[in-house]
Amino acid sequence: MIPIFETKRLTLRPITLDDAPAAQRLFPHWEIVRFLGRNVPWPYPEDGALQFYRDVALPAMERGEQWLWAIRLKGGPSHMIGCIGLSIQRDDNRGFWLGTPWHGMGIMQEACEVVTDFWFNGLNREKLRVAKAVENIASRRISEKEGARLVAIVDRVLCMGCTKAQIWEMTKEEWNARRRSLADLQLSMPA
Repeated sequence: MIPIFETKRLTLRPITLDDAPAAQRLFPHWEIVRFLGRNVPWPYPEDGALQFYRDVALPAMERGEQWLWAIRLKGGPSHMIGCIGLSIQRDDNRGFWLGTPWHGMGIMQEACEVVTDFWFNGLNREKLRVAKAVENIASRRISEKEGARLVAIVDRVLCMGCTKAQIWEMTKEEWNARRRSLADLQLSMPA
């Protein structure tokens, strides 16, 4: 069972086939797709989201290999605005995309907080590794803010072609220590 998460601004619900039309409208933009794996077809087919959800994502969720959430703003619109997921895939345990109208608003950082905590404290995983193209500065900043550290630079084939990718890592112990220190900081601030 994949939980539903609520944050200050967001609701994260497990994806369903009903999310495919919104994903089909928002996802196939070069700014989003270029940093994703070579398994993303480009140009993106007219039924690409439906095919991916039906044939890849939902079966992987049922097998317990992936956990994928549709990201929705509590204040609207009513459809998903992006997706975040966890995977047992080696060196790439978390991935996400966000529709371009919502870039630069801190939405993905907020979504990553609850999903990463679920990885460590819900699924009881000891280490999280995330891969990102060196050019993907916004994604790198999320990892830096979370306290992850760069552990490798590797060659990867992405939708944009062959490039260098960074592998960022954090442990459960590091994550929970960071969470405790943030909680302590909030408790010590005057009301």
